[in-house]
Parts: sequence; structure tokens; C-alpha cells
Amino acid sequence: MRAVNRNDVVLPASVVKRGEAELKSIKDHIADPDPKKGAYDFKVYKDDEIKAALDRLFHGKCAYCETFYSASAPVDIEHFRPKGAVSDDKNHPGYWWIAMSWDNLLPSCIDCNRKRKQSVPTAQASLEDLWRAERTNRILQGGQSGKKDSFPIIGTRLMPEEKLYDQEQALLINPCVDEPRQFLSFGPAPRGSLPIAIAVDSGAVNSRGSMSIQVYGLNRLGLVQDRTRVLRQLEFLSDVALELTAIVDKIAALPDAIKTELDRVPSRLKQLRDKTLLEMRAMAEPGQPYSAMVVEWLESFMLRLQAPPAPSGNE
Repeated sequence: MRAVNRNDVVLPASVVKRGEAELKSIKDHIADPDPKKGAYDFKVYKDDEIKAALDRLFHGKCAYCETFYSASAPVDIEHFRPKGAVSDDKNHPGYWWIAMSWDNLLPSCIDCNRKRKQSVPTAQASLEDLWRAERTNRILQGGQSGKKDSFPIIGTRLMPEEKLYDQEQALLINPCVDEPRQFLSFGPAPRGSLPIAIAVDSGAVNSRGSMSIQVYGLNRLGLVQDRTRVLRQLEFLSDVALELTAIVDKIAALPDAIKTELDRVPSRLKQLRDKTLLEMRAMAEPGQPYSAMVVEWLESFMLRLQAPPAPSGNE
């Protein structure tokens, strides 16, 4: 999950007007005393223009897990504050007054949004275990995840048409309001380990990181497998960059008489090394999957790259 500035995309005025009209319709529905009226059919949030705007804002990725949803399943338009009911509070009618509000809508893959039984690798699982996971349950924990109409909070919940959202202490991370890195991390982890999301604020009485990992299912098997593929590509590219750097440094340290014929080699190797680094940095761009994990990993790698080489045993 990465922070996203919602103001980067402006919702068309026509959609805003339709939302205002729907809000009036919802209020009329609530005021209708007919016991057979049924639940209100919310429609505006499904508008194609809203889907397109969210797609641009999140680069076609799930707001929670950063998976490209378009390649595997249709996007769910997710209400951060659920519109028609709150599973954590059976007496609450849901946040119907912001059902069509741009600030309350997020794009989600079906696994982050819908309640589904998921398998979760344990922290002790190895990479080999992960690839065998579909044929064995020995390294997996079972359970349901998916947000649906869940919205856990601390303290008092807002009631209909109240709008002091900052006073409602949500336990789930909203990437358009929060900085996810304050609550979630993927390391530093030993090389070859699995990219398991961990809660940075795990020592807190009510950890938003832990709650978000559990509710969104950020460590479900398929997601960990996909993140692992990205991480292994990063590790391969880092090996190339480090090896090229070491070769360049060794050539540069040779006596002038020896390296006369090699004058052009360091420059060419540096170019190759720099292209490798550019490829790695491109994987951290907002439009790439799991970019938050990649950014965190690259920060650690650049410290390794800039560190002075360890002395050899011959020195």
C-alpha cells in the first residue's frame, strides 16, 4: 500500500451532481414509512466516470494491496466507510450519506474487498515451501479476510450525516489519508525470505497495521507469491549492479601501466550498471505493482551499494 494524493484526479462535475441527487433520493427513502420498501439501491458510486477516475488515480491497481486488478478480475468500487451496514456495529445503519462521496471511494481487487477464505503462509515458511503451498497445508494458516462492510474504530462512531471524520479513530489504513509506511513494512528481511507484510506499529494497543493486514488480507498466499516474484527480480538486478560496481572499482585501482588497454571498460561497465539501477528504480514507480515494497527495499539496497568495499583477505 502506498500513499496517494486524491487531488491528483478531479471528479467530473456531472458525477458530483448525480451524487447530490442520489443523496436526496436516499433521504426520501429513509423517510418513507413503508415497511416493504426494502434496502436502497445505491447506483452513482458504480458510475463509469468514477471507475475511470479511480483507475487513473491508482494506476489500475488495488488501493490496498497494489495488485493490477484489470488482468484478472473486474474492479470493486470500495467504500472505505461502508455504505449500507457495518459488520462491527450491528446497530449502525452504515455511512449512507457518503455512499457517493469521492473521498470515500477506493478501487479494490475482489480479494481485498470481498469476504473469502484465504491461505496465509507462516513467517517460518521458506521459498521452496511457498511454491509447494498449493499441494500442502502444512505451512498455511486458514481464515477469512476481505473488508466488505467492516470498519473497526476506537471510541464513538459517527452517526447519520455527521462529518467530523477526523474525530472517528479508524483502525484501517486509508491510502488517501494516511501514510501507510507509518504502519506497514516488508523488512528488512534476510535474503531469500518471503515478503510478508508486518505491522510497524505492532506495539500499539490498537495496531492499525495489524488490523489492516488482517482485514485486507495483505499476506494471503497468492499475494505473497506475486510479491515474491517482484522481490526475486530486484535481488537478481541488485547482484548485477553490485558485481559491476566491484569490477569497475578493481579496474580503477589497477596501476596505469596495466590498465592502459582497459581505459574504456570502466565507462562501459558503469553505463551497464546505471542502466540496471534505472530498471530497478522503474519498479518503484507509482504505476508498478507492489511499489511500496520496492521503495522500501531499494532504500536498503542503496545503502549497501554506497558502502565502501570490504577489504580482501590478501590486504
